Amino acid sequence: MTQQQPNNPLHGLSLEKILTRLVEHYGWSGLHAEVRVNCFSNDPSIKSSLKFLRKTQWARDKVEALYINTFS
Repeated sequence: MTQQQPNNPLHGLSLEKILTRLVEHYGWSGLHAEVRVNCFSNDPSIKSSLKFLRKTQWARDKVEALYINTFS
């Protein structure tokens, strides 16, 4: 289970770290403009967004893709 993943740019990053860095870079309104989900526009918080993203795979995929495109 401790295999290295040299081709995975998200290796070692938690969803919380990914989301926090995106919010620092884009802000909540900018993040909502990039990934159109209500948890980024209606009373956004890291905690509520994490809860939604952990249950909704398509939204998590979009957030992870945005992170890769922004910071890689």
